[in-house]
Amino acid sequence: MTGALAILAAYLLGSVPTGYVMARAFGVGDIRRHGSGTIGTTNVLRTAGRIPAALTLLGDVGKGYAAVAVGQLIGGGEATVTAATAVAVVVGNCWSLFLRFRGGRGVATGLGALLRLTPWATWPAALVWVITALAFRYASLASLTAAVCIPLGALVFGQRPSIVLAAIAVSGIVVLRHRDNIARLLEGSERRLGARKGPA
Repeated sequence: MTGALAILAAYLLGSVPTGYVMARAFGVGDIRRHGSGTIGTTNVLRTAGRIPAALTLLGDVGKGYAAVAVGQLIGGGEATVTAATAVAVVVGNCWSLFLRFRGGRGVATGLGALLRLTPWATWPAALVWVITALAFRYASLASLTAAVCIPLGALVFGQRPSIVLAAIAVSGIVVLRHRDNIARLLEGSERRLGARKGPA
């Protein structure tokens, strides 16, 4: 019972639409009507600016980290439950209860969740994100590359099977949510970091 409560709490926390709230607070309105139509940091940066984007990033990373921490507390530290909360908070971010099951792409929330769940595998992946973003200036490519690195890192560092499976699930969700970006990358039409875009 406590395990189910922990997973539900993680999903609800993940469902809090940080980017949507920040965009409205800074006068942009419904962020889903602008740019890529998502509520993530990159779209907030392009449509609202650096400060709301930074707050969105911190909020999404924070709720991912907090969800797993709360899951550990409610679930009594049981490894499988804790791993499941990491997946649940990312599911909440991507399919938010408060936005009629629409949402972001799970990158920042997944980062926060996995930083709590498997930090030794996540920090190197975060570095990969930074290097890829600086080299190619594609946020989507950096996110996809980092997402693939985390399950590999979890395996290399000998994490428990439940943690490896959670890392694979989070990585899979991130890749799934970037399928349109993958198509644009292949076409050469993906927008680079720093490019601004008007209403969708």
